[in-house]
Amino acid sequence: MKLFDYPPSGNGYKVRLLLSHLERPYRYIPVDVLKGETRTPRFLEMNPNGRIPVLELDDGTFLFESNAILHWLAQDTAYWPRGPLAQAQVLQWMFFEQYSHEPAIATARFWLSIRGIPLTPFETDLLRQKHALGHAALQVMEGHLSRRGFFVEERYGIADIALYAYTHVAGEGGFDLGAYPAIREWLARVRSQPGHITIHNWTPLA
Repeated sequence: MKLFDYPPSGNGYKVRLLLSHLERPYRYIPVDVLKGETRTPRFLEMNPNGRIPVLELDDGTFLFESNAILHWLAQDTAYWPRGPLAQAQVLQWMFFEQYSHEPAIATARFWLSIRGIPLTPFETDLLRQKHALGHAALQVMEGHLSRRGFFVEERYGIADIALYAYTHVAGEGGFDLGAYPAIREWLARVRSQPGHITIHNWTPLA
């Protein structure tokens, strides 16, 4: 397999993290979002939406959208539950991550820690809105995790991976996790999982 990805990306990190847990070999191909490399004709053939990550499967099929890739990789593994209700609960948290969590927390991180240019006055005002929405999502997570160790069935799985990716670097987007003790304890549990890698320092299995 080949993974086309932007190294600082939390969405790409989700895939790298699960691949590490599964000890699946792959070739890593960095794509520089800031240089427009996701907008080239070649990349748009792989993903017409022009976003990373993209996973090229062994048969040449291109699979994009990070949570769809997690879902595909997790089939028939311990990271995907067997029961239909638990499966639906995993998906509900992955939808929550993409709709309510990632648009606020990932955007703030990109503006403050990755893009490398000052915010415009409009973006400064919008950042306050992103922080409000991000904290609302974190409060939902805090309430859920205050009663359990992981998001579904008390087992670490791809719902946790999806939400961990941007939550654990939320500070890079100006979010203080000090008010979320259950989230902080959950982050520590995720870090303790076999095969864990960090977003900043990792080496793919070749």
